Amino acid sequence: MVDHKNVNQVVDKGNAPAADTPGYELPLLLFAGFRSLIDRLHTELAAQGHPDLRPAHGFAMQAIGRDGATASEVGRRLGVSKQAAGKTLDRLIALGYCTRTDDPADARRKLIRLTPHGADALTRSAAIFDELRAEWAKTLGTDRLRAMEADLRTVTPPESFRLDAAGWLGG
Repeated sequence: MVDHKNVNQVVDKGNAPAADTPGYELPLLLFAGFRSLIDRLHTELAAQGHPDLRPAHGFAMQAIGRDGATASEVGRRLGVSKQAAGKTLDRLIALGYCTRTDDPADARRKLIRLTPHGADALTRSAAIFDELRAEWAKTLGTDRLRAMEADLRTVTPPESFRLDAAGWLGG
């Protein structure tokens, strides 16, 4: 069980190494690293013409993919209901990141497709992540960063690369 009184102390330690750290520190550090990357990504995306994008939007656009998807497919990929996916998709449509079109294979279905603006956001995201990774390599050293990535691949199964983080975090 997490000692909530000490969580802030653990998070505030910064880079101080500890011989034996409590188990709950690992997920907090991993999440802090993730949050740092995502926050920096969105700051840079805003500066590059995508000020309205939020982290959930990135997951949704990944779930749509280059070939498009139905709202039900997006919901399944994100681990949320069709209605929750639909709300996010409606917002992305309103912002110009995707559009709703007829499915050429089934006239009863609607496909969500990325617009050029949405594809641009994903392309820019990939480039920004490359820049952020390069910054981490400069800070930590290339060998240490590669070792950390290799270690994370060792302890996480391949199916861990999923898009349902937003649904999973939401409960």
